[in-house]
Amino acid sequence: MQASLRLLAQRKFLPLFVTQFLGAFNDNLFKTAMILFATYVVFENPQQEAAFNAVATGLFILPFFLLSALSGQLADNMDKARIIRLVKAAEIAIMAVGACGLLISERFPYFGVGLMLTALLAMGIHSTFFGPIKYAILPQHLAPKDVLGGTGLVEAGTYIAILTGTIVAGWISPTATAAAVLIFAVLGYLSGRAVPPAPRLGPPIELDFNVIRASWRLISATMHIKRLFLAIMSISFFWMIATVLIIIFPPMVKNDFTASKEVASLFLAIFSIGVAVGSVAVNRLLQGKVSARYSPISVIVMAAFVWFFQFESGGWVQAPIGTLYSVSDFLAQPYSWRILFALFGIATFGGMFVVPLYAFMTTTVSGDQTARTVAANNVVNSGAMVFGALVIIAATAAGLSSQHALLIVCGMCVLCALLAMKLQQACNRHSRACLAEDIVPGELPN
Repeated sequence: MQASLRLLAQRKFLPLFVTQFLGAFNDNLFKTAMILFATYVVFENPQQEAAFNAVATGLFILPFFLLSALSGQLADNMDKARIIRLVKAAEIAIMAVGACGLLISERFPYFGVGLMLTALLAMGIHSTFFGPIKYAILPQHLAPKDVLGGTGLVEAGTYIAILTGTIVAGWISPTATAAAVLIFAVLGYLSGRAVPPAPRLGPPIELDFNVIRASWRLISATMHIKRLFLAIMSISFFWMIATVLIIIFPPMVKNDFTASKEVASLFLAIFSIGVAVGSVAVNRLLQGKVSARYSPISVIVMAAFVWFFQFESGGWVQAPIGTLYSVSDFLAQPYSWRILFALFGIATFGGMFVVPLYAFMTTTVSGDQTARTVAANNVVNSGAMVFGALVIIAATAAGLSSQHALLIVCGMCVLCALLAMKLQQACNRHSRACLAEDIVPGELPN
C-alpha cells in the first residue's frame, strides 16, 4: 500500500491521477444531481424513475460503443498528453451546457432535464476519448512493477471521486452544482496540462473513421487472443452488473426503503467507498503481481452480499405514507446497518474482482497496442452496459421488482466467476509456455 502511495509523488503519475480524479468527481456530481432531481422532483412513478435512470445511463454509455475504436486509434497514434489537454478543454464547454440545464431546472423541469441529458451525452463522448488513455499511459510512464499499483490507485481515486461527487450532489442545490461543475472542469484542464508527454510508441496508424467497421476490426484484432477475450468478457459482465445496480439504487431507496435523496446519495457513496477499498486491498494481496488469482472468489463473495442485500431489503419497515426517512431516521432503523454492510461488501469484492483484470489487460500486450486494447474493452463493456440498461427497462415495464432484479444479479456474478476461472487457467498455461520458451510473458500471442 505504502509503495503504491509513493507513486503520488512522481511527476509522471500525479498529474494524471489528479486529472482523472477531478473528471470522475465532475461526472458524478453532475450525473447524480440530474438523476436525483428527476427521481425526486420530476417523476412520481417507480417504473418511470427506473426507465429514466436507464435512459440516462444508456446515453452516457452509447459513445463508448460507437467511438471507442476511433479513440483507441487516436491514443496509439498521437501523444496521449495532447489528447488529454484537448478533451479537458472540451469538458469546460460541455459543463457550461449542463450548468444551464441545472440553473433552469427548478422553473422549467423538462427543458432543464433535456439540456442536462444533452450534456450527459457529450460527457460520454468526452469520457470515450479519455478512457483508453488513463490505463494505456500507465505502462508508458511507470516501471512494470508499479503498473498494478498505479492501476489500483487510479481505480481507488476514481471511486473516491465518485463518492465525493455523489455525496455533494445529494446535499447542494442545483445552482451550487452548476457553479461547481464549471469550476472543476477548469481545474481538470489545468491539471491535464501538467501530464508529461507520452508520444506514439509504434509506427503511424492509418485512422479508420468508419466507426462500425473500425469497431469490428478492433474487436476482431483483440478478441482472438484467448487471455484478452476472457479478461474483456469478465470485465464486461462486471460492468453490466454494476450498471444494473446503479440504475436500481435511487428508485429502490425512494420506493422500497422510503428514504430521501440524501439517503440515495449515501447508498451510492458507500458503493464508491467499497470499490475503492477493494481496489487497494487486492493490490496488497497480490503484492504488485498482475494476476486474476483472486477474481473468481471475489465475485462469488460479491454474489453472496447481493443476496444478503436482497434478503434484508425484503423485510424493511417503510416510513409512514407520504413521508420519507431522512439520513438520521434511516440510520436509526434497527437493521439499517445490515443494509449498508451488504452494500459495502458488494462494492468491495467487486473492486477486488475487476482491478487486476484491467492491469492484466494493459500489460499482456505491447506498448503500442495498449490504447487500442483498452478501446476494444470499452466497446464490449459499453455493449454489455447498454444491454443491462435495456434489461432493466424491459423488466420494470413487465412489473419486475427490485428484489427480483437483485436475484438476477446473483446469477450474473456466478457467470463472472466462471469466466475469471477460465482466465486464470489460460494465464497459467501462458506463463508455463513463456517459461518453456524462455521469453517475457506477453510476447506469446496466445
